[in-house]
Amino acid sequence: MIIEDIMEILGAKFIVGEEWKNKEVHTACGSDMMSDVLAFMKDQSVLLTGLCNPQVIRTAEMMDIVCVVFVRGKLPDESMIEMAKEKEIAILTTGHRMFSACGLLYEKGLRGGPTYRE
Repeated sequence: MIIEDIMEILGAKFIVGEEWKNKEVHTACGSDMMSDVLAFMKDQSVLLTGLCNPQVIRTAEMMDIVCVVFVRGKLPDESMIEMAKEKEIAILTTGHRMFSACGLLYEKGLRGGPTYRE
């Protein structure tokens, strides 16, 4: 799947990064806890979150996340947008709640990677 597919599936809008719409996305994660993202994300992923602060972009950079989707219509501030531009991380926004957005992507074949086991 590519970022443009995610945009279409979620009825999302680009905030920044439309020029990277053809980047591949292999897995997805939905979380507001960046510690979980650090523990479970893989390269070339999309992060769906309702948390809207600069830590999201910093975490995305550390984990090689290619796209962040803000759910519930959340919008990043200008500093987050600039940071995402510098790091070439696409930012989308969708009106869907996280549960629905994750479900729509799952239904279209995007998975979250291996299951966590204790």
